[in-house]
Amino acid sequence: MIHIRVPATSANMGPGFDSIGIAVELYNHIWVEEQTAGLTIEVKRKQAIPVPTDETNLIYETMKYFYDRKGLKMPGVHIVQEDDIPMVRGLGSSAACIVGGLFAANALAGNICDKDELAQMAAQLEGHPDNSNPAIYGSMVVGAQDENKMNHVRLELPDDLIFATMVPDFPVSTADARGVLPDSYTRKDMVFNASRAALLVASMMTGKYENFDMAMEDCVHQPYRAQLIPGMHEIFKHAKEFGAAASYLSGAGSTLMAMVTKDRAEEFERKMSAYLGTLEHNWELNLLKADMQGVLVETE
Repeated sequence: MIHIRVPATSANMGPGFDSIGIAVELYNHIWVEEQTAGLTIEVKRKQAIPVPTDETNLIYETMKYFYDRKGLKMPGVHIVQEDDIPMVRGLGSSAACIVGGLFAANALAGNICDKDELAQMAAQLEGHPDNSNPAIYGSMVVGAQDENKMNHVRLELPDDLIFATMVPDFPVSTADARGVLPDSYTRKDMVFNASRAALLVASMMTGKYENFDMAMEDCVHQPYRAQLIPGMHEIFKHAKEFGAAASYLSGAGSTLMAMVTKDRAEEFERKMSAYLGTLEHNWELNLLKADMQGVLVETE
């Protein structure tokens, strides 16, 4: 049986809409093996949103896509799925299924594609590479794509940076999150985001934590999506007071992310847990290290 482990990802980092993401140490696990015919799917951990156990399962659909694209006959498969990444919370659960499905199919087919080719497929299926790239390569990845290809650069993250996920008890669908965005932006908006995206990448590469607060500013998606996340700006304000270097909306939400250095992590966790406990919705706080490996494939 083949085991695939895929990390959660946090995309749309501040000004990096559809382009910049990181991987964190929270994982989905998939086990696959060929069987004589047909499809069987076992879901080991239930979530609030049911996972399909038929041919509409995203992992299976992605495996079928791989076989069709390569001109191969899809074999009968048995899939075991164990998800620790919360669904519809802006932590890359869909990307984890797509990446897992591609790497599972590639392994069953005899590893006929390298990691870079699979990354191209994942970006095409996702429509943007900011979740799939870090899920595959680990760490922080900056990517851009057009109709034909995707280019990316993987950055090494500072060792003392911790990512604090604040996950509420309500989802935000990608459709709703896309629906609140405007159809056009001003030149001022574009300069604002371009300058901060460049500052974010440069500051991450050089460990200039003092720049992170400004570098995470955004006027493309976060101001519009704030209406879908009750208390978002207040949470960001308190995160800064409690020692976070910066905060941002993870993916399309509803998870909020704070970046904290190790020396401030204990104080931040204590104070932020207490504050989140006063809010109307239930929020789960977890402090996670960055995943530096990306997707893992092994035979058991």
